[in-house]
Amino acid sequence: MRITVKQEQNGARVDKLVSDMIAEVSRSQVQQLVKDGHLLVNDQPVKTNYKLRTGDVIIFEIPAPVPLEVKPVQMDLDIYYEDADVIVVNKPTGMVVHPAAGHQDDTLVNGLVAQVTDLSGINGVMRPGIVHRIDKDTSGLLMVAKNDQAHEGLVKQLQNKSVTRRYIALVHGVINHQRGKIDAPIGRDVTDRLKMTTTHINSKEAVTHFQVIERYKNYTLVECRLETGRTHQIRVHMNYIGFPLVGDPLYGPQKTITRKHGQFLHAQTLGFMHPRTDEYIEFSAPLPTYFTEVIESLRQQVQDDER
Repeated sequence: MRITVKQEQNGARVDKLVSDMIAEVSRSQVQQLVKDGHLLVNDQPVKTNYKLRTGDVIIFEIPAPVPLEVKPVQMDLDIYYEDADVIVVNKPTGMVVHPAAGHQDDTLVNGLVAQVTDLSGINGVMRPGIVHRIDKDTSGLLMVAKNDQAHEGLVKQLQNKSVTRRYIALVHGVINHQRGKIDAPIGRDVTDRLKMTTTHINSKEAVTHFQVIERYKNYTLVECRLETGRTHQIRVHMNYIGFPLVGDPLYGPQKTITRKHGQFLHAQTLGFMHPRTDEYIEFSAPLPTYFTEVIESLRQQVQDDER
């Protein structure tokens, strides 16, 4: 395709101009075309933020789609909501979100591609539709995009911190105050590459709000609201203030209730503006059975001690 820049388009960014003029191509797709060498200005490669000048000639081609490489696997997925743009799915604990080393055909993505023919392609063939992730042993709600326009809209909301994400966590220790805010940047742990940590070195802003739901003997049930979404954020932040998650194999103590299910963390509430209608929608998923059983056991211990 060929575009000649007009006088009124002088100074526009190349990625924005092309995406504005070609409805079928999103801005992130144009940026990928630039990076892959499929878009030239005056027969020369440019950067995605190149400012166009009157008379510049943009030439680009859209390569044929890459065949999906993810193996479709039939799964009984707990889909809470689905329309032409978005899926909201309740991921069980123990399930990885997308294929990676050691998990090629047992992930949420494998199950999605077996049921859904249209998923966004912005994140590549191995992560179709995936807007955000939760850890393997964290259960709960995820939003999935079915087209690139929806994907971009949802990612923008995450960047603007306007998505509602509330988690339920069971932590070691009794938190005496009712609520708090943890504002501590998170980056990769330099001594253990599997871990994240609170640090000011090569880190990103991370903010978690928490509120106590119920206290037990040596444990506390809390609701955590994410303002940002860093890797392992709640797990790192709660450990940072001295209340690590029960069952957490990376950040929790060795002596814990159980490690059978990993950390006791559940993405209970997810709310966002629908990327097409701009209507706010919110969903809530109940705690998994194993989680509620442990809570009932802890609650019973408190009652027995009070007798």
